[in-house]
Amino acid sequence: MVELKTDTSIDAMYEAGQVVGRALTAVRKASDVGVSLLELDEVAHDVLREAGASSPFLGYRPSFAPTAFPAVLCASVNDAIVHGIPTRYKLRDGDLVSMDFGAELGGWVGDSALSFTVGTPRPADVRLIETAERALAAGIAAAVVGNRIGDIAHAIGTVCREGGYGIPDGFGGHGIGRRMHEDPGVPNEGRPGRGMKLRHGMVLAIEPMVIGGGTDGYHADADGWTLRTNDGSRAAHAEHTVAITETGPRILTARAD
Repeated sequence: MVELKTDTSIDAMYEAGQVVGRALTAVRKASDVGVSLLELDEVAHDVLREAGASSPFLGYRPSFAPTAFPAVLCASVNDAIVHGIPTRYKLRDGDLVSMDFGAELGGWVGDSALSFTVGTPRPADVRLIETAERALAAGIAAAVVGNRIGDIAHAIGTVCREGGYGIPDGFGGHGIGRRMHEDPGVPNEGRPGRGMKLRHGMVLAIEPMVIGGGTDGYHADADGWTLRTNDGSRAAHAEHTVAITETGPRILTARAD
């Protein structure tokens, strides 16, 4: 069932989203050659503590997971698409990093992700990240009252496929509110004019994921969480929490950077 949020609730979700934005900005600024993923998880954790917020990621265990997620930050490097568990791995020059983060504040959740390179960027990685961001922008632009979920999916998928990139099947965005994952699902590829109609008060986490090698295959690491590309190519991920309103899409996790 889809819960329509009141304008007051959307304002409260914006406050949670701003915690997410501050954390991702802090993590990006702290990311440098030689910095470990565990150190970056602690940077994100500090932002939660300062805001009096909690993590919807820490301890989260969906049906597919063999264990509960052990961190507040998903840190996916190079061929890892999403759900990477922070480890002692130290960032290297040229790494492509995707960071996904959530915060719960006042009973409401925000969720966002961004990808960036560390040190000297590879041109192919820059194009990949730019495509993920353009796909996110296209999906958000389609998130208007009267459109349908398929319009968002089509907008995202068109940008990704035109770039020659793969899209991991079965993973995409979702409704969000009191819980991190709510109805409806938001695929990253689909047919326009199909699916649930968008209404004022719906809040969606829109999150394109793109595979640089152009294939769609992926597999899970032994940890049961980290998803990696089958062809070993790099991946990028971009996400915002977005409210559907009569005046247009409102990005609740917008960052100052």
